[in-house]
Amino acid sequence: MRKIEVLGSGCANCHRLAANATEAATIAGVEAEVIHVTDMREIARRGVMSTPGLVIDGTLVSTGRIPSAGDIAAWLTEQS
Repeated sequence: MRKIEVLGSGCANCHRLAANATEAATIAGVEAEVIHVTDMREIARRGVMSTPGLVIDGTLVSTGRIPSAGDIAAWLTEQS
C-alpha cells in the first residue's frame, strides 16, 4: 500500500489535492492511503514553506500547487 500525505492547513486547496491523489491512485491502479498532515510545525520540518504539499512514500513531490490526478498517477507509477 502506498502512503500519500497532503500537507496543509485543511483549506479548500488541500481538499482538492487529496481528491486528486485519491483519483490518481485509481488511475494508477495502486492501493493508497491518503493522509492529511495539518500540524504546521511538522509541515515546516519537512521543508514545505508553500502549501499544499504532497508526499508519496516519504518523498516530497510537490509544494505550493495542486497537481492534476494525471501528474500524481505518473509519480505513483514512477516510484513503484
